[in-house]
Amino acid sequence: MDRAKIFARLSALVLGVCLAGCSRQTPIVVGSKNFTEQVLLGEILAQQIERRLGVPVERKLDLGGTLLAHEALVAGAIDVYPEYTGTALTTVLKQPGRRDPQAVFEAVRDAYRHQWQLDWIPPFGFNNTFAIIVRRDEKLTTLSEAAKSHSWRLGVGYEFRQRPDGLDGMLKTYNLRLSGDPVTMDLGLLYSALDGRKVDMIAANSTDGLIALRDVAVLEDDRRYFPPYQCAAVVRRATLARYPGLGAALRELSDRLPDPTMRRLNYEVDGEHHPAAQVAGEFLRSLPRR
Repeated sequence: MDRAKIFARLSALVLGVCLAGCSRQTPIVVGSKNFTEQVLLGEILAQQIERRLGVPVERKLDLGGTLLAHEALVAGAIDVYPEYTGTALTTVLKQPGRRDPQAVFEAVRDAYRHQWQLDWIPPFGFNNTFAIIVRRDEKLTTLSEAAKSHSWRLGVGYEFRQRPDGLDGMLKTYNLRLSGDPVTMDLGLLYSALDGRKVDMIAANSTDGLIALRDVAVLEDDRRYFPPYQCAAVVRRATLARYPGLGAALRELSDRLPDPTMRRLNYEVDGEHHPAAQVAGEFLRSLPRR
């Protein structure tokens, strides 16, 4: 999405918040990016706030890509949304990737607090790194093996093609050969494109629920190109000050979503076609109170 479109959508979001502010009690606005895991996490955050604080929550889920969600948070159009540490480091802060998860978390936490008065809550517990996926009949296990095998028809999401920790760096790191230009599509279409043999490799996400439904292999990033992508709630400090119990409510979700749990929840939405709100509610009801 170009900067003009981001600005237009952001202006509409800010106007909505200003109009909401005229009501008796301004709601906490929860946002998310535009794919299943983000919408599901946004719903988990929204329901957690509702059940712990008893305040109105407005949902602005499925907003768009990283930069739109981030700028909406900075502008006050939303109060909180889930973000990934590696994405924040490389795409938002424009810093080079690092390999140590704690170092990456501390770097983004300190930079967001200093630059934008935003707080990172300790992560949910899973690392949603990019997953480079091929059909299992390729009989490959690593990206290095794929680079030596043959040229690839690659399917990618829009952000992966442009972001600094995405396509170009991966191709250079592995000297991966492509057959034609990468096919760019919505993330939800990648697996069907692979099934239909329109592409023979896709750049997806490691916690995708659809991985379990396909006869595919997730290639190991054996040269450790991708940085860690721990997911956490990012929230405006002004909102934390306005609602003293908000920080504690959000921290209740820290370390509650390990990789297998997040993958299972994504599968319930994408594979079993349950509504994200239903899956989020069932997950929250299953959590023991800390």
